[in-house]
Amino acid sequence: MRFWLMKSEPDAFSWGDLVARGDQGEEWDGVRNYQARNNMRDMALGDRAFFYHSQSDKAVVGICEVIAVAHPDSTTEDPRWDCVDVKAVAPLPRPVTLAQCKDDPRLSEMALVKTSRLSVQPVTAEEWAIICKMGGIDL
Repeated sequence: MRFWLMKSEPDAFSWGDLVARGDQGEEWDGVRNYQARNNMRDMALGDRAFFYHSQSDKAVVGICEVIAVAHPDSTTEDPRWDCVDVKAVAPLPRPVTLAQCKDDPRLSEMALVKTSRLSVQPVTAEEWAIICKMGGIDL
């Protein structure tokens, strides 16, 4: 299993919206960045991702799971763009902010800290464990 971080603006699609979709999940559509798209193409069934509220909150608020591998994005006719489907797994008892990540030297190489604009990014197993612990989830 690999780990990821997926960003969404909460006023466009929030953690609560994904939770409301239940087990059917939601297509992670609308990504128009090649590196983010390629990251989704690398995802496998069962991979886990942090759900990150960008813009206002700037915090990891939940964990989701990949339930469908990369397929054409239904929001465009352009064949260059793919997406995956994800479903909510669990909220973080304590959201982990971008500021907290930047303040933790163990996360200094994390993509969120170094290239924070990328909407879909890889997370190492070590980074995953650190953020889960910061967020109140025991692995």
